[in-house]
Amino acid sequence: MESPVDYRPRNMSTSTVRNFDSTSKSFGTALLLAEDNPDTFDSESNWSFESAKCHESSTPSKLKLLSKYYQIVKKQFLPYQSQTLGLFVMDTAKVPKLNGRIKKDVHVSHMRENIYCAQALWALGRAYRLVDNDGGRTHELDNTAVKCLRGVLFCWMRQHEKVEQFKASPCADNSLNLTFDSLTGEAKEVSEYAKYPHLQLEVQSLFILTIVQVTSSGLQVIWTTDEVNFVQNLVYYIERSYRVSDFGMWERGTKYNIGEPELHASSLAMAKAALESVNGFNLFGDKGTSAHIIYVDLDAHNRNLTTLETLLPRESSSKNADFSLLFGLGYPAFALNTQKLRDATKAKILKKLNGSYGLKRFLRDGYGCLNEDTSRRYYHQSEIQKFDGVECQWPLGFVLLYINAVFAGDTQEAEKYSEMIEQLTVMDNDHDDVLPMYYYVRDEDDFDLERKNPNQVPREHSGEGRDGKIWLLGQSLFFISRLLAEGLIHPSQLDPLGRHHTRGSKSKNSRSEYVPLVHPSRRYSEFQVTRPKELCVQVCIISQSVRLQSLLATYGIPSQTPNQIEPVEICSPSELVRAYSFLATNEALGLSGRPERPMGGLSTSKVYKIKGKTVVSYPLVFQQSNFYMALDATMLVEDIRELIRFVWSSWFVAGRPLIACILREDLFNNDRSAVGEVIQLLNTFKRGHCAGVPVKLGRMQTFLSASCWESLDFLAYTSSEFKFKPADFSVVNYERELFTDNNMNATAHEEYDTSKRRRSSVRELPTDIDYYQSGAVLDLLYASSDSMQLQSKLLCKLLQKEGPDYITSKGTIKECLDLMVHIAASQNRWGVVRQCSGMLRSTVDSLAPALTYILVFGKFVTIGVFGHREELIEKTLSPDQLHRIIFDCCLEIDPREAVLQQEVLINVSKMIMNSPDLFNGMLKIRIGWIIQLMKGEYLKGDEGLTTNDFYEMSPRKMKEMLKTIMAIDVSQRGIAEQRRIDGCLNRNPFKFYDKVWAILERCPEGIQLSKFKIPQEPTVSAMTDYDLKFAMLVEDMLSGVRNPLYRQLLIELLMITQTIFERNPEFKCMQVLDLDKMMASAVDTFAREHAEQEGYPESYSMKNEKLMTRWFEIFYNLAPQVRNGTVKYMVGAIMHVVLNAELNVPSRDSQDVPCHIQ
Repeated sequence: MESPVDYRPRNMSTSTVRNFDSTSKSFGTALLLAEDNPDTFDSESNWSFESAKCHESSTPSKLKLLSKYYQIVKKQFLPYQSQTLGLFVMDTAKVPKLNGRIKKDVHVSHMRENIYCAQALWALGRAYRLVDNDGGRTHELDNTAVKCLRGVLFCWMRQHEKVEQFKASPCADNSLNLTFDSLTGEAKEVSEYAKYPHLQLEVQSLFILTIVQVTSSGLQVIWTTDEVNFVQNLVYYIERSYRVSDFGMWERGTKYNIGEPELHASSLAMAKAALESVNGFNLFGDKGTSAHIIYVDLDAHNRNLTTLETLLPRESSSKNADFSLLFGLGYPAFALNTQKLRDATKAKILKKLNGSYGLKRFLRDGYGCLNEDTSRRYYHQSEIQKFDGVECQWPLGFVLLYINAVFAGDTQEAEKYSEMIEQLTVMDNDHDDVLPMYYYVRDEDDFDLERKNPNQVPREHSGEGRDGKIWLLGQSLFFISRLLAEGLIHPSQLDPLGRHHTRGSKSKNSRSEYVPLVHPSRRYSEFQVTRPKELCVQVCIISQSVRLQSLLATYGIPSQTPNQIEPVEICSPSELVRAYSFLATNEALGLSGRPERPMGGLSTSKVYKIKGKTVVSYPLVFQQSNFYMALDATMLVEDIRELIRFVWSSWFVAGRPLIACILREDLFNNDRSAVGEVIQLLNTFKRGHCAGVPVKLGRMQTFLSASCWESLDFLAYTSSEFKFKPADFSVVNYERELFTDNNMNATAHEEYDTSKRRRSSVRELPTDIDYYQSGAVLDLLYASSDSMQLQSKLLCKLLQKEGPDYITSKGTIKECLDLMVHIAASQNRWGVVRQCSGMLRSTVDSLAPALTYILVFGKFVTIGVFGHREELIEKTLSPDQLHRIIFDCCLEIDPREAVLQQEVLINVSKMIMNSPDLFNGMLKIRIGWIIQLMKGEYLKGDEGLTTNDFYEMSPRKMKEMLKTIMAIDVSQRGIAEQRRIDGCLNRNPFKFYDKVWAILERCPEGIQLSKFKIPQEPTVSAMTDYDLKFAMLVEDMLSGVRNPLYRQLLIELLMITQTIFERNPEFKCMQVLDLDKMMASAVDTFAREHAEQEGYPESYSMKNEKLMTRWFEIFYNLAPQVRNGTVKYMVGAIMHVVLNAELNVPSRDSQDVPCHIQ
């Protein structure tokens, strides 16, 4: 392979380049300064080339320094590199340095370590490029790094079938291996563990990011089109990182190390950085053609960004802080967009994890501790408590903080961490500095002292530097930090893409302050350097017909028909998906290309060049085959507003977004109020603003030049012929009725005598319908022509009996149900729409991302009908998994619930993104309970209303009702109403779980509710008071309560119990704290007193179920903070049930004197 000599950024002429000057300050986006573009350097940076000792000439001192580090590479890195694939081994201590050869029984290689080793070699090669006489070392180092990266690529390409499997089902079993034989490239497990957690998405993301950076520096990593196709499929592999739980950088999953993966912010940060870097990048560099361009789904990238920003500053659900996030804050990812979020994340890491010998990986991390049992891979459930306060400290954390300080130009912080690193390094046998992996407390007898006085007990390092033992990952980054410290390399040389620059819009409405820089060699849609200050959304209205165009013209609204926008053609989002399915298909590797994932709002806002045609795709909200919510004109209006707001706030690519607003005739067949809302929306377009967003309404042809373009040139290289299909704008006239006496033509079932059909009208479903033959059910369909609801139920019965392919005179049952959905929607019969859609198992698009957004806000979701089985969702799921849960829990109970729960889930996701304060105190969002509250609010408005009337509400009205109940001011309601609302919403008081934790610490026998018990041990040992897992344990206990009023009373009871314990620190309950018994005691006392006051003591009887229910109903309406309120009786119950038991109440003289309080 030829090594490039010219290391200037492409498209930069020789005349514009000058060498580094010792007085030039701040970072650059390239290796050298460009005279014609002085703004590429940040004037606020404090870092100077003078301090870094970067000079034009190759001085003897600089050559001597470079030679020193070259020799370090020869001694610390190259002896452990295989001669075949260029991979580095994991266990260097077992590699004898005899003639530089690796012993065959120790050649296990880890991909993450290899990538960082390649970065170190590449960094030294970049440093040698600045000297005149490099002695051929630049070529050697560059190609050694390239060989290593290509070795990683070779290993993964051998597992191409796993990439295909992971695209279809992202799980640990389908993930690419991370450990391989360094000589042969065969997958190899780590010897001491039978099952290694290979699902670590951060590694594949890091690889993509690294090859883009290295290629940008002028080297050639990717050589063939097959390799380009494989990298494109790796992009598909990481695109959905936002909903894939993995094991994280430390390979442990949750902090409990029990083999459970979870969503990690560090993995998301690396994936986001990789997607930004590779989008529109030519993997052949300046030698490539359009066949070597990589494409990224902008909507997938945006979802990774949104999920990352929501999850931070936490690392995951179980890890409050983790220093692996430093890789995302700074080098190599530079993934965080806002300075505020960067500062908050860094501050949390330093507050929680900082030590004298480095940073802890995360709290209660047992790796390397003396009391860790290394004979097994996973821990027991309560084992991590013993590592509390004695976690190992990793000097690598200081190295990352140093490198990031250099990139930030913070010389004071850089010097601080440089000095700390120097004190932590050790010498190897060649007297070269080696970075230890970690420092541990060397004597278990010192554990208690370390916990009492953190960082005061001496620690021992993990043994690096002895007998050739080197931790190559840490040593690679330490090596890079030394190059920076010696001034041998400038930060911009490690980041040719310029990702470390933080520039962007200062608009208060702009979500991000930073947008990745565009490399000069990029083409097609690209992330731009800055967000346009006056970005507007271009909107073109497309009328389905000339008749509709004339109608709109009467309102003064300009529009175009599909024929009038020529030569531009309109396509559906599904057609765009079909076109992208040819991207990176490769029969030799068995790669099928882009999975059939729907195109989001960002992707459909670009102009496409498809096989010589100019194509615009309309957004998914206009897709006719979409979920029934799009059939509601008022809901569509709301969706269009949200789409415009979303596209405007998330648009960070060159060019303006273009939205093709498709209006069909059936949209104007709705009632006048719905049509009025559509017209009102279109008029806002004319005024230039919609939902607070600048909008420009005009003709399609005038918008093309300012739009964002994407050329799908890969279609010219596919072996299969792709034929573009424009969108179908034919007018479909749906019948007003489906089965009537007028269309009683004979069906395909000749065995049934049509002359015997019942002519009388049928209004109710027969009670014995389950015993009817299919032909008899079909006969009832025609006899029930005046009842659409009954017809829908009969069609559902036929679907259950015969399946979706059963033939009628109107087509198959599935086709009939689809038609029924459209007919019912046009007549505002939304109960029928939901009934049919539920039986068809319809699923709304983007349901899985909506669930992910809720989860990353620290919430959990339950699916299920109120009063029936619920399924808890606490981790991200695929669309198929979510679909299965919804219909398993709801379909048999009520098909309408199956689709209504999807409506609510989608709307909750949007609300939690826009108004997260509405969900304060709600850890678990119980969809069925929220719907139950909505039903109650709806039915209390009119005594004549029924549950069936509730299901008749349009999707828009359902959404408005959801907003209403979420924003209810409970103080304006009655006491029982307050409790019912808070109970249904699962809303808890501030610091509720902390208070339950405090109660549990005082109850050795635990807390019990019904048959569910939270034991004190191992709960207190295995968890912490801020642990989400403990909060979920409390929620699991309360989930057994099916009455929201009773649930809320239990919350009040627990809060009062904690207050009593807090005010009486000497109390310790020595029996099980039974909440049901305490509540029963409170109501019992209340009932007795109340009955005696009324003079009817005989009405008091808690043994009589009816009387007990009556007293509870009265108690629910009792205010807490009043005389003779619930607080009085609950306190009495606590004193009676808890304090009458044997207590451990220490006297002043003794701490263990039991007593009885009467």
